[in-house]
Amino acid sequence: MTEKITRVSTDVGGTFTDLVYFEMDMATGVQTVRTEKSDTTPPDFEKGVLNVFDKAGVDVEAVDFFAHGTTVVINALTERKGAKVGLIVTQGFRDSLEIGRGNRPDFFNLKYVKPEPFVERYLRREVTGRMDYRGTEVTALDLSELDAIVADFRADGVEAVAICLLHSYANPAHEKAILEGVRARWPGVTAVASHQITREWREYERTNTTVFSAYVQPKAERYLEKLESGLKGRGYRGNLFIMQSNCGVDSVEAVKAVPITMVESGPASGFWGAAELGRIIGEPNVLALDIGGTTAKCSLIEGGQVTIKTDYWIERNRRSAGYPIMVPVVDLVEIGNGGGSIAWVDDFAKLHVGPQSAGSTPGPAAYGRGGARATTTDANLALGRINPDYFCGGTVQADIGALNGALAELADKLGTAPVDVARGIVRIANSNMVNALKLVSVNRGYDPRDFTLVVFGGGGPMHGVALGQELGVKKVVVPRGAPVFSAWGMMMSDLRRDYFVTRLLDATDHAGLDDLLAGMMELAREEFAREGVEREKISMRPLVRCRYQNQEFAVEVPIEAGRIGPAEIQAMVTSFHEVYEREYTYRLQAGVEIIGLHLIAASEVGKLELVPMPVTGARLEDSVKGRRMVDYATEGVHEATIYDATKFEPGMRFNGPAIIEDPGTTIVVHPGNRVEIDTFGNTHIEIRG
Repeated sequence: MTEKITRVSTDVGGTFTDLVYFEMDMATGVQTVRTEKSDTTPPDFEKGVLNVFDKAGVDVEAVDFFAHGTTVVINALTERKGAKVGLIVTQGFRDSLEIGRGNRPDFFNLKYVKPEPFVERYLRREVTGRMDYRGTEVTALDLSELDAIVADFRADGVEAVAICLLHSYANPAHEKAILEGVRARWPGVTAVASHQITREWREYERTNTTVFSAYVQPKAERYLEKLESGLKGRGYRGNLFIMQSNCGVDSVEAVKAVPITMVESGPASGFWGAAELGRIIGEPNVLALDIGGTTAKCSLIEGGQVTIKTDYWIERNRRSAGYPIMVPVVDLVEIGNGGGSIAWVDDFAKLHVGPQSAGSTPGPAAYGRGGARATTTDANLALGRINPDYFCGGTVQADIGALNGALAELADKLGTAPVDVARGIVRIANSNMVNALKLVSVNRGYDPRDFTLVVFGGGGPMHGVALGQELGVKKVVVPRGAPVFSAWGMMMSDLRRDYFVTRLLDATDHAGLDDLLAGMMELAREEFAREGVEREKISMRPLVRCRYQNQEFAVEVPIEAGRIGPAEIQAMVTSFHEVYEREYTYRLQAGVEIIGLHLIAASEVGKLELVPMPVTGARLEDSVKGRRMVDYATEGVHEATIYDATKFEPGMRFNGPAIIEDPGTTIVVHPGNRVEIDTFGNTHIEIRG
């Protein structure tokens, strides 16, 4: 029997659940890749995962590796469908969760209302005991106070307990004692302490993160257990890996303990996939854009490295400060503009697109599921960019009547023609996404002209060229399998954990930094050993967090993982000035201090390597489906050649205007664009000249 390796990844999005199936015949070296999509099934998301397995015809028993990304955590937070949480804090800090920060965005609004804490005040309790910022005990801990606290929590119906004490990032001894005390007094209760999640300073941010982790933990545990049960019931016996927000995967047991780490697991895998694709095609500097059914997300990748930060907020906008989550998350910007984003007219007869979304049910008006409001997808269909006879890859009969009715309703409000409304929807959506891309590039000192734009998701290929032309990027690349690219990215991910620790050191203290790094590396090795990973198979990448003395803002500077001496410190300081100036546009003649360390520890768990597509000698003419008139919104109406992407082979070249139809997406090629299919089946679109 021929030995085969089979890997599967799934990504649960707001509208669709995606699957990528990869099979390698070890005897012949032949790779087989299949993709599939099915509707996401809230609130029972695991059903959507099992459904897409069935739809793809995957033999679960034959699968060797399975990675999974999900929106269950972010959905629980945004929909307020988590557990009832009780919070234990240091005496005198009961209200830090409510006080928050003073950097509200709507600063001059005298009627501003702060975001409501996820724990009501009567469920926030204090304990006697205190550490200072160096981790030295100032006041002894009084565990006897837990008796009354636990009794009250149980009486009030608390489902999860969060523990966050002052300066526990420096010394978690008190937190560990309270965590053990709560579990001893209340066996089986969900409880989490801040040191299990982060070892960074910022009291409010740590507290809110701990509360969020407790809030989603019962629901996340139930979801992952149902998914495990469903897979085992179908014969799966391998390991289940869960995609994290830091672009790596982790074991399901580790994720159950701290589920907040998968708050942005779907976007992270897509951006990691973009970084890996850039490595494969020789483009290390990438602007990555993921346009799904509900949102558009973008991130900047420099030198093949995805930036990971812990300064992440949800529900933050022009009027609300939102909520901080201090876990490693890929540095991204997210906006409410996707294929299902609803177009609407305000009281001043102004057209808007999003952030409200039609989702998968009822979906865009053209889906014929009862949706009566025009969306971005409807506008693209009305302009001829999407083929009505090949809607959703031919699986859905486009409801043109509902589409025309939705556009006509908007046209009446605006006093214009429906086709102008469709053009306006596309242009507004593009403008919103260009602004998001500028936030991760221009606003941070990067020139988009030095980058390649990689677009994916169902809507990315449809808007990518227009956005690339606006930004002036080198070229636009649409990956093979773009509609399910986030799931594809999971197969490229390593078992990864990011360790952050706060420690104030002078930049000349090479011995202190060396000791700190050695301790963190040993901690990482011990944790990976519990996952069965050998020490020599772990890669380490340390980044030192530095700032100017007495300043607030810090940047991360890479340093070698070996022993740190005076020469390494000097090189780090030199790099700091350069990185800081690029980020903030200036440098100071001032001392430098270290405020902490970020260690990236990773180990491969079956990352796939692509092999070139076979070349059979097929002709480009064989992929032509026909021609039709296409409205390019800003460039007029042109007759475009329609291509079937499934018949492309490496080396094929042609010019726009063109439309490339894939079963899961449509690539819009504008007039003057040059297209080439690379060795791996990716579509390169040259937009200059």
